[in-house]
Amino acid sequence: MITILVTGGCGFIGSSFIRYVLANRGEAQIVNIDKLTYAGNLANLADIHQEYAPSRYRFIKGDIGDKKIVEDIFRESRIDWVVNFAAESHVDRSIVEPAEFLHTNILGTFTLLEAAKKFWLDAASDMAKKRFLHVSTDEVYGSLGDTGFFTEATTYDPSSPYSASKAASDHLAVAYYRTYSLPVIITNCSNNYGPYQFPEKLIPLTISNAIKGRSLPVYGDGKNVRDWLYVEDHCEAILAALEKGRPGEKYNVGGNCEKQNIEVVTLICNYLDKRLGLIDARPRTELIAYVPDRLGHDRRYAIDASKIRNEILWEPSMTFESGIARTIEWYLDNRVWVEDIETGRYRELYRGE
Repeated sequence: MITILVTGGCGFIGSSFIRYVLANRGEAQIVNIDKLTYAGNLANLADIHQEYAPSRYRFIKGDIGDKKIVEDIFRESRIDWVVNFAAESHVDRSIVEPAEFLHTNILGTFTLLEAAKKFWLDAASDMAKKRFLHVSTDEVYGSLGDTGFFTEATTYDPSSPYSASKAASDHLAVAYYRTYSLPVIITNCSNNYGPYQFPEKLIPLTISNAIKGRSLPVYGDGKNVRDWLYVEDHCEAILAALEKGRPGEKYNVGGNCEKQNIEVVTLICNYLDKRLGLIDARPRTELIAYVPDRLGHDRRYAIDASKIRNEILWEPSMTFESGIARTIEWYLDNRVWVEDIETGRYRELYRGE
């Protein structure tokens, strides 16, 4: 068995990764540490806990910035791999309250790296089998013009407190590889979407509001471009990087799918019009409301994922049209999950204590 420490495993991508690994790698067992901040939801893994705990899955409520908790996990569970998803990630929140972003994204990453160094380098362990995969974002690169792509050599140029904190954590991870030979791998992904995404993000917020006939806020002129990546494709890429990636390297993970925000919102509206019928005899696109642009809003992101394709033989398999249909249908089938979050009831149902 290989033991994987997944941080932030009750969040959107972390819970998807846990579900993917347990379903596809029978030799893996997972320890999941999550602080259960507002976006951490034990409901995301209720089925996993029931099926796999305690033999292959264990949950620990804790802060990755807590040295004692992290070291206890390394000591007791003999961690082979770390996959660091834990992060404050919503740009709007980082603009209003940046302190938590610095604590989790920078100090938390430092605490994890220190623990890995202590238990992997200062003890007799097979370093060839160890991996520390730090999950990052394309937002560290800043904004692109109308052409070009982010590559692994693109200079960092973050625009928000969120992306600046992720850039700092990336630099820390690289430094621990160069200084201590810690087997670190970094992945920088484009915008994820899919089931279990917290409803504050563009796609789930649009789906939820459009179902109920609420206003659909779109920043600025709606022409900001993002490269969209279906979450299960991303999970497959992370596992491939763990198994085949080279320590000290970073890999951009993209969906080969550039869309303007207004295109995404319009597609969701049109799908729901066909699926559920119009809202008061009006198309849902009439619910779109342009709002003042976000501070420091990057205009365009686009990923060159040729390195991971050529070295690790990974590329996304989900088209956006298929992925968004799956995502919309999941939210339609799981309206209680959304309502529990919107009302705050999920905090009462799943305390994690």
